[in-house]
Amino acid sequence: MDSSHVKAFYAKEPVLRYYGKATVNIGLWRSEEALVREYFQQGDSLLDLGTGTGRVAIALWELGYTRVLGVDLSKEMIGEARHYAQLLEYGVPFQVMDVTKLSFGGNVFDGAIFAFNGLMQVPQRENRRKALREIHNALRPGAFFIFTTHDRNLPSNRVFWLEEQERWDKGDRPPELDEFGDRIEPMLFGEQFVHIPDRTEVIEDLGSTGWTLVRDCLRSELANEPAEVRDFADECRFWIAQKPEAAE
Repeated sequence: MDSSHVKAFYAKEPVLRYYGKATVNIGLWRSEEALVREYFQQGDSLLDLGTGTGRVAIALWELGYTRVLGVDLSKEMIGEARHYAQLLEYGVPFQVMDVTKLSFGGNVFDGAIFAFNGLMQVPQRENRRKALREIHNALRPGAFFIFTTHDRNLPSNRVFWLEEQERWDKGDRPPELDEFGDRIEPMLFGEQFVHIPDRTEVIEDLGSTGWTLVRDCLRSELANEPAEVRDFADECRFWIAQKPEAAE
């Protein structure tokens, strides 16, 4: 699996419409807003990674976080995000950018967010680690990084992944999947790649790329989301990581 599959999926018109509706009708989840208010100050310069059609970046602007930049791999998604920002007359900038190759210098942003399991749509673990290193480099010492993942060890997922492990142990796995936890999820408008990690995997990846884990918790532990959010996105795990302060 490589990024071309991901880019092709997010170039589809129905996908653009689907995420565009979330930008207009959903905005920030209650859980996202709670963490944003806890870990970011309104004067902070923030990086919204995997911004898509701008759901998070535009909502941050509406909350008063006006120093926000949205980036995404998909030029089609960025085009939609710019369209919505223009309609709303918000000055949110958006750029096409690969999170594994961020074109910023070091120590630029005061915080970053990678919402809706976006990091886990980067194929291959080493590429996800590249992304974590790039984000780490882009943030100032002491800055926080908020992101979400699914969790394959949730009780509701356990039977499926035990059976999946048996299939992989027998060598019965789709050839396009590189690592255990990879999934091609059928949706109404195509097949979406996502990696489903367990908690240990994410902790290892954060540790190997220089991050300090501050906190992790399930979305349901943070907020009682309205029905439209629960319909839009399943239960997920929030992660708050911090770039260590510079040594004195």
